[in-house]
Amino acid sequence: MAHDHPPHRARASHSHGDHGHSHPSADGAGAGADRRLRWALLITASFMLVEVIGGIWSGSLALLADAGHMLTDALALALALWARHQTRRPADARRTYGYHRMPVLAAFVNGMALIGIVLWIVIEAARRLLMPPQVEGELMLGVAVAGLAVNIIAFLILGGHHVHGGGEDDHDHRHKDLNLRGATLHVLGDLLGSVAAIVAAIVIIYTGWMAVDPLLSVLVALLILRSAWGLVAESGHVLLEGTPAGFDERAFARALTRQVPGVVDVHHVHHWMLTPQRSVMTLHAVIDATADADALLQQIQHYSARDHGVAHVTVQIERAGCADEAAPHRCE
Repeated sequence: MAHDHPPHRARASHSHGDHGHSHPSADGAGAGADRRLRWALLITASFMLVEVIGGIWSGSLALLADAGHMLTDALALALALWARHQTRRPADARRTYGYHRMPVLAAFVNGMALIGIVLWIVIEAARRLLMPPQVEGELMLGVAVAGLAVNIIAFLILGGHHVHGGGEDDHDHRHKDLNLRGATLHVLGDLLGSVAAIVAAIVIIYTGWMAVDPLLSVLVALLILRSAWGLVAESGHVLLEGTPAGFDERAFARALTRQVPGVVDVHHVHHWMLTPQRSVMTLHAVIDATADADALLQQIQHYSARDHGVAHVTVQIERAGCADEAAPHRCE
């Protein structure tokens, strides 16, 4: 371990990424993103209430299922807006990496809630298939069409923000993807839910086949389940400090010894995600006995940040022949 080595045998250093620091140049763009999120949240939440009332009044599970999906959209939008504010808080003595993981934790909780909603829809659909209730198709159709219009508006608001954000810096673009891409996908999925409710209403009006309502409700539930599982799997991987996708520890060590002359071996590499966009790394680098340790530290840190996007890297330098704790006399 680092503290076991005498000063002349090993040296540890670290570099900081941008955690805990603000980016004034992106403040205007951030305010615009917040404004779009607020509008999308207001529109989605308001019409969700309309669908709940319409679903109860008409007896349509498809409308209630679609309202449940709109609830997930509203939660995703609220979480995205909340996360943007939380990640701006500076690092402190208790959160030394800052608050960048708040959106990850919120996404995990949100995903588990979505799975609970799916279970409720499936159970209720099974009950209604056994005893189909009467559904007012005309009312159901009217509310579903209005819901589709609302979903299109919310999607365009969020989609426009994502497409036209090219003028912002790279960090804000990645940050924007984290907070808005998932919310946009939720709204897009809800578009399909509204279409399903419209189809069910038309079938009921012209054929009287009530079973189409719970059947399409299950289809909406499967759309929710897909999003929920993605949220739980991705956020859970980050919370378990999983490695970024595509990272190969052995390939990294080999490449580092090739890219930085003087580094003869790399071991104890630990690379984990602070968020899906930010990663942290620690490693031990064995260097040639005559190499300039300070210069190599900078080169290793630069390579890790440039080629692997590491926001924070801690490096322990070990002289060749000194890495073996069982033979300390070789370094004297």
